[in-house]
Amino acid sequence: MKTLETQRNEFVISTDKDKLDVLSIHKFLSNETDWAYGIPIHTLKTSIENSLNFGLYHEKKQIGFARIISDFATIAYLGDVYILKEYRGKGLSKWLINEIMEHPNLQGLRRWILLTNTAEWLYKKYGFTEIANPEFYMEKHDSNVYSEINANTKR
Repeated sequence: MKTLETQRNEFVISTDKDKLDVLSIHKFLSNETDWAYGIPIHTLKTSIENSLNFGLYHEKKQIGFARIISDFATIAYLGDVYILKEYRGKGLSKWLINEIMEHPNLQGLRRWILLTNTAEWLYKKYGFTEIANPEFYMEKHDSNVYSEINANTKR
């Protein structure tokens, strides 16, 4: 897949995996989020390797991230979206989501999936809605998986 990059003033969004600061992403996700709290670095690296990633940079410093899991034909899952606190309120999250939604390999999909308990206002601007028929959805969810992995690796 072709690497895409866009620039706005001193900010850059890139899909180049080689530019990602995995340690910075790991620090934020494993310490600052509810959804990935405690995620092991090897788990994060595997998730990045198997996703379409969007890095957001300020003068080459990683300040934001999002990733897409997709078959690029019918469905996409948007996850791990963040902007560092000191860069929020500058329109960067809107720009990041816009770049994701306009990516040429993500057009014409039947379904987008997003799980969030924050920034619903942002995602609604891009057509995300609450599930119309939640009774149709099922999940298998292990909220302790990272703490179990971490406990097993310390033994």
